[in-house]
Amino acid sequence: MGRISISCLLPASWHFSISPVGCPRILNTTLRQIVVIGILAAAVSLLYYSLVLIRNKYGRAYRDKRFHRYLARVTDTEATDTNNPNLNYGIVVDCGSSGSRIFVYCWPRHNGNPHDLLDIKQMRDKNRKPVVMKIKPGISEFASSPEKVSDYISPLLSFAAKHVPRAKHKETPLYILCTAGMRILPESQQKAILEDLLTDIPVHFDFLFSDSHAEVISGKQEGVYAWIGINFVLGRFEHTDDEDEAIVEVHVPGGENKEAIFRKRTVGILDMGGVSTQIAYEVPKTVSFASSQQEEVAKNLLAEFNLGCDAHQTEHVYRVYVATFLGFGGNAARQRYEDSLFTSTVLKNRLLGKQTGMTSDSPYLDPCLPLDAQDEIQQNGQIMYLRGTGDFNLCREVIQPFMNKTNETQTSLNGVYQPAVHFQNSEFYGFSEFYYCTEDVLRMGGDYNAAKFTKAAKDYCATKWSVLRERFDRGLYASHADLHRLKYQCFKSAWMYEVFHSGFSFPVSYSNLKTALQVYDKEVQWTLGAILYRTRFLPLRDIQQENFRGIHSHWRSFSFVYNHYLFFACFLIVLLSILLYLLRLRRIHRRMLRNSSSPSLWIEEGLPPQKIAGPL
Repeated sequence: MGRISISCLLPASWHFSISPVGCPRILNTTLRQIVVIGILAAAVSLLYYSLVLIRNKYGRAYRDKRFHRYLARVTDTEATDTNNPNLNYGIVVDCGSSGSRIFVYCWPRHNGNPHDLLDIKQMRDKNRKPVVMKIKPGISEFASSPEKVSDYISPLLSFAAKHVPRAKHKETPLYILCTAGMRILPESQQKAILEDLLTDIPVHFDFLFSDSHAEVISGKQEGVYAWIGINFVLGRFEHTDDEDEAIVEVHVPGGENKEAIFRKRTVGILDMGGVSTQIAYEVPKTVSFASSQQEEVAKNLLAEFNLGCDAHQTEHVYRVYVATFLGFGGNAARQRYEDSLFTSTVLKNRLLGKQTGMTSDSPYLDPCLPLDAQDEIQQNGQIMYLRGTGDFNLCREVIQPFMNKTNETQTSLNGVYQPAVHFQNSEFYGFSEFYYCTEDVLRMGGDYNAAKFTKAAKDYCATKWSVLRERFDRGLYASHADLHRLKYQCFKSAWMYEVFHSGFSFPVSYSNLKTALQVYDKEVQWTLGAILYRTRFLPLRDIQQENFRGIHSHWRSFSFVYNHYLFFACFLIVLLSILLYLLRLRRIHRRMLRNSSSPSLWIEEGLPPQKIAGPL
């Protein structure tokens, strides 16, 4: 009867044999193959299980992250769970020119990954309404009586104190940021107002409020905060491996000798209000200047900042261009146009002996008013009468000089420096007048198309005023559109078009502008960007606390993902070692079968044969 020998590279005493009495013959001849196949099957099963585990655990996380911004549209409208001890809170007071508003934000504990930002959302009360309150007048009205400022702002802080859990007050940062109204005050009055706030607020409220938490911010800072807020809501600061996501090559500021990095493409913003127009966008590559004077001007227009919690990490370092143009808002532009019209017409009348526009019978023919629409300009006790001709192209021509463009390269409105925009790989959002001009009357808000917009604007301008009034009475325009909008829609359409294409030099073929009033059904305030920027170092606190407590499970899971290639390499090496070991066993076993005597085996192993002791 045959006998199966089992041996391994272990001490000789471990060499033994088994006589498979009663076993089927097929087991005798294939046991080794069965053992090898079994080991291989176990290894493959282990590998497959590992892959499934990783896919289920981290694939779902990736999908959740990829669609986070869509899910956020639902979760952002839910009431904030104030009983959750892991929620943190932050407060921002926007002290504007006409009034002050307080915003309360909240966010969960940081996830421990230093590459991610805080997940900040606007707090909502039990009725799911945003925790926001506004009071009037503006804080600048107390310039002559700064001692009353703390009493003025106290209702806002009391409102926030009722919504933020009492136990969280001492760790809730409070920021009081003043904008346009305070900027025009003398520095001494600004300082007196801020000192009153810094002195009195800590006496009555327990919020985290230091000297740096109350200040007058510049227009540049406000623009940067608005840019941060929009891109944060759109998820443009998240990291991605999705090939469908638009990416951009970035030369990190201060890292000229380092390799460029690739990350999600951020969006630029265009905001045209009634008085001013603002543009802000990322400048991903190092900029060059036509002259030293231009370089000096650019220093006040370019902002470089790090949104990450680690100052040594460059993944969230951004270089953003921000420029604000006073007098280039829709209403201010119309006022400048009318002032120029009045002055030039009076001068021509004086030189030519005419009375154009001075009586209703001989009105000035204004190409920027709808056909047959009538308007008046009153200055210095005089009235100038206008009647519209509704000529959109001529309107564009006559307002061209108001762009104040120069022949210098890389300049925009008023000859202000503007770094080049990569039109083929960029995206912009247009707010306020950009949206009103395209949507309120023309009903084509959203994706902007220059050719379609021009045609719609031409048709509107050339439509008789009586027809426009009839359509208005029938409710064919947006609900918040009024007669003022109807009358000046022609002018504002031409002005928006010229500012965008002539002032900022966007080509008429540009197709990546979206005009919007809200982002994901909510208005995005610059205060969101402010709280995000000013709390950017808070994740370090959470990370350090986790390390101090010795909670490493989260870190291990991330380490496993980051080092999965190393894991699989080690796994394959171990598997290969097992196979080589099995082959070695097979080779030794074959030698044993060929050599029946023990001395021969020792010789095969390269050792001298053992001597058998004889009789003395």
